[in-house]
Amino acid sequence: MLSDATLPDTSLPDTPRLASIHNFRDVAGPGYVTTSGQAMSRGVFYRANVLTPSPDDLAIVESLGLTAVYDVRSETEASETPDIVPVPAMYAHIPILSGNIHAEAMAIRTADAATAFMQNINRSFVVDPVTRNGFSQLFAALATTAGPQLFHCTAGKDRTGWAAALLQTLAGVPRETIMADYLLTNTYSAGYIDATVARIADATDTDKGEVIRLLLSVDARYLDAAFEQVEHHYGTVENYLTSGLELAPELIATLESKLVS
Repeated sequence: MLSDATLPDTSLPDTPRLASIHNFRDVAGPGYVTTSGQAMSRGVFYRANVLTPSPDDLAIVESLGLTAVYDVRSETEASETPDIVPVPAMYAHIPILSGNIHAEAMAIRTADAATAFMQNINRSFVVDPVTRNGFSQLFAALATTAGPQLFHCTAGKDRTGWAAALLQTLAGVPRETIMADYLLTNTYSAGYIDATVARIADATDTDKGEVIRLLLSVDARYLDAAFEQVEHHYGTVENYLTSGLELAPELIATLESKLVS
């Protein structure tokens, strides 16, 4: 049985479900418990898809007192759909991934190719130096900026999902909990995924619906590909953070202190 010190933090209300920011949630979940029995700190790091909130949802996000918003989308993504940044948060653009990912995705014709494409994107988080540099900048900012912070990409599932998984790993959350949290995108974004699949299928061809769904959803095979690449190249996530992302030990220690109650 968990002691009171290791129970999920109930001093904060549950993270609200936002209709206009469908994949908005706390990286700590309800207070995920680590392998050592501690609870992740809630209200510290939030994750999301693109920030285009309704007025009501914007008021809810502003009530969280965010100090910073990190937009990890490409230059093209960020310019096509600019964020609505909650007051008084600072906005920082830290692009992760290069190339026209949207155009590459739309050229995919089969389910197998879609799955392979998503796995390769996740592997690139580990092997691509430009991408690693983006994650390094993000983690350094999260460590050195005070107060609650939010990071996001377009769908809040791949770049954002990997960053969240790394933070949860650093906190000491079991891999099965990390995977379950990763897969919550399919619940939080279900309406968005269904609507987008239908719209794109109507505009292209109806037999591409499964391909689009695979690209818009998350699958355990996607996140597994990233972790397997870490193990192949670096052995451990800790080595990936220090050698791959070149994060100083003191930055990692600061992140750990923020992540765990």
